Amino acid sequence: MARPRLRKRLLRGLLVSVAILATMVAMLWALQRQLIYFPDASPVSPAADVIPGSQDITLQTSDGLELGAWFVPSAGKDTGMAVLFAPGNGGNRAGRATFAESLSRRGFAVLLMDYRGYGGNPGSPSEEGLAADANAAAEALEELGYPADRTIYFGESLGTGVVSALQARRPPAGVVLRSPFTSLADVGAHHYPWLPVRALIRDRFPVPEHFTSSNVPVTVIYGDNDSVVPSELSARVADGLPNLAERLVLPGVDHNDPAMFGPTVVDAVVRLAERVR
Repeated sequence: MARPRLRKRLLRGLLVSVAILATMVAMLWALQRQLIYFPDASPVSPAADVIPGSQDITLQTSDGLELGAWFVPSAGKDTGMAVLFAPGNGGNRAGRATFAESLSRRGFAVLLMDYRGYGGNPGSPSEEGLAADANAAAEALEELGYPADRTIYFGESLGTGVVSALQARRPPAGVVLRSPFTSLADVGAHHYPWLPVRALIRDRFPVPEHFTSSNVPVTVIYGDNDSVVPSELSARVADGLPNLAERLVLPGVDHNDPAMFGPTVVDAVVRLAERVR
């Protein structure tokens, strides 16, 4: 009698465990974008109040959204080039104002975009949606006098997935990938090894595959102490690029340390611009 009861207890325990796992998987599927995107949805101040001489512009997406962005004109010896800045998965464009000013002083015009759902913009972020947002940003720069062949796409973290796909559609003069990853699934699997991330994730952002047939020069920048995007993933991206212009590894630097937005990174953008002009 004891043995059948033990079997029943084990079976009930197994069923409970399976039910718990199934519930976790279902929640991960339903809520995964809330685990990927962390927008600061607050409206931002007028551009000129934050960066003197800059202006607010509106990006018109192919699916009918109007997105706020900032355009910062060159404030130094004009290079005749622009930088399209695609941010990471958190905050909004106000957090990159100082970096945009640094680029502007080195002679670049800068477009600081915010994705849908960020910085007071309508909509909800997704891989497809961010692609449409990036297209709209590139089109706005062209209307401002900076076609793709006079633009450097700068993507940070999640933005590396955005600009990698954009450069395949609209090849620019050059690309800067700051803290890139091989795919978002690889990042998720690193942080959640006990979950079937690769099987469930919808927004994948596969960076390397967008460069398979690309001849656009690319600079890769990453810290070797990155706690968000493992540095080995960034190194694999650099290793596989067909046209690597420069690999800049910042010793001891984490994902959002000030060095990631400092003069060393700005200098790397300048070097890429000098190479492609």
